[in-house]
Amino acid sequence: MIVLSQVIELLNSSGSSSDPNQEIAHVRSITDADFDEKSLGWCSDKNAELLATLPGGAVIVSSAVYNEFQSQLNQINLIPVEKPRSAFLKVLREFFAEKPPYGFIHPSAIIDPSVSFHQNSVNIAANVVIEKSCVLGNQVSIGANTVIKSGTIIGDNCQIGSNNTIGGVGFGYELNDENEYELMPHIGNVVLKDHVEIGNNVCIDRAVMGSTLLEENVKVDNLVHIAHGVKIGKNSLIIANAMIAGSVEIGENVWISPSASIRQKLSIEDNALVGLGSVVVKNVSANSVVAGNPAKPFEKK
Repeated sequence: MIVLSQVIELLNSSGSSSDPNQEIAHVRSITDADFDEKSLGWCSDKNAELLATLPGGAVIVSSAVYNEFQSQLNQINLIPVEKPRSAFLKVLREFFAEKPPYGFIHPSAIIDPSVSFHQNSVNIAANVVIEKSCVLGNQVSIGANTVIKSGTIIGDNCQIGSNNTIGGVGFGYELNDENEYELMPHIGNVVLKDHVEIGNNVCIDRAVMGSTLLEENVKVDNLVHIAHGVKIGKNSLIIANAMIAGSVEIGENVWISPSASIRQKLSIEDNALVGLGSVVVKNVSANSVVAGNPAKPFEKK
């Protein structure tokens, strides 16, 4: 059983409660009609007026909202923090989210004997295939039916979903003397640094030479294709249905919106944002926003 005092302690908050042993049984949106005295939610500053509609429970709020409303809302336990949404995420992760059972390898998984990993520090689901010479770090979770191709290196605390192919051969062909296309051998690999997270039905191709590289804390959504030789900088987000063509270099803290397509060998610099469904055919400078087909700088009016 989770009680209010545990939440307050986790968040290192100055929030107080008439009953620190009040049970927290559910996490709910404050707009949910079922929000009750055993519910926990969070509230942004712009929605603070909704607090008066709640019959009870606990709500994570900013210090400004706490100072304004704490004396008016005796029925609610307000928990002040600097960033309410981030604090709510922390509570979800600590008390409510299902944690991978590390030390588990499903009997149907196929792992080449040459793979380097610590058995007590991985969670390998059904029908996973991990080919030769791969390296898995600590606290790595791989979902059902995913294939990790040879030579792939996965860092610590990486989460990989289901039905992915990581490290397959990319789409690279050259015309031979008979004017026929021949596949370019791909002798590189894929490297996922620490805290990379990959959703479901994602394909990340190995490099022709060197590495396709996802730096620390990169997050990749479902149904994304990342082609050979792509490099993605720290803390960048690649969102559903995006297509990143070969040898693209993406900087740090970049946001690639759903269904965006990026032409090969381009550079997307730090802190850039590529808009929904954009087709990027030119380099994108740092701190800029581009959108459209073809993508152009977006000017706020």
